Amino acid sequence: MKQSFGERLFDGMNYLFLSLVIVVSAYPMLYIFNSSVSDPNELLHSRSFMFWPEGFQLDAYKQVFHNPKIYSGYMNTLFYVVFGTAFNLLMTALAAYALSRSDLYGRRFMMKLITFTMFFGGGMIPTFLLVQNLGLVNNRLALILPAAISTFYFIIMKTNFESIPGEMLESAKLDGANDFIILFRIVLPVSKAILAVMTLYYAVDHWNDYMGPLLYLRHQDLYPIQIILRDILLSNSMEAMGPGADTGFAIGENIKYATIIISTIPIMLVYPFIQKYFVQGALIGAVKQ
Repeated sequence: MKQSFGERLFDGMNYLFLSLVIVVSAYPMLYIFNSSVSDPNELLHSRSFMFWPEGFQLDAYKQVFHNPKIYSGYMNTLFYVVFGTAFNLLMTALAAYALSRSDLYGRRFMMKLITFTMFFGGGMIPTFLLVQNLGLVNNRLALILPAAISTFYFIIMKTNFESIPGEMLESAKLDGANDFIILFRIVLPVSKAILAVMTLYYAVDHWNDYMGPLLYLRHQDLYPIQIILRDILLSNSMEAMGPGADTGFAIGENIKYATIIISTIPIMLVYPFIQKYFVQGALIGAVKQ
């Protein structure tokens, strides 16, 4: 079908606008990567847009990975991401399934109480006192148990479960299936899209968690990668304040960009594997009221 001049103009403007959005979104990451592999001295005197490295070298990455704490930080982060995300999905699915059932007595009142927590909370100090009284300070569980369920993610999953035909669940009940069998053998298998989205959301939250470890952990053996990278940045900043400040500052800037790449790339690699579920799952959980 032949397009009119107005339609072609509209398409052209859309392509131009989306191209600008891509450039604006991608350039900061490109700049950080190029800076991380650039020569520190040339990077210090560079004042222009950086579309390629200023003298290629990998010394910043060598210095970062030379720190043995990096490896322990990655292992701790993987522990928090894997076990924390699995626990989050389990608890969120149990709560979402229960409150998605229309025959649950008092579910509207419970939903109001749960939604209330999205807008009002105790804050940092009461939460810390609670974790301390539970004996979870300097314990890995301090980063997993208090964040067992996100109210926002719970509402998305509950809405998704409500879109499943009730006849399917009633048929399973007539065959003798209890609620646990219905949840794990029927509801969850047909909800792969929303589970993939929730997995990404929770995993990113655990990967980027900074305040939790900073508040609750005391031993470096328990620190995730975010805290380890912060210590590396601080130590290089202090070195830059001593003799040879210009050189120290240049190396510190180089290492700063390298640490950003190190902390960002792994979680970005997960997204392509669940991209096909992302839009579908997010829309299913957001459209139905």
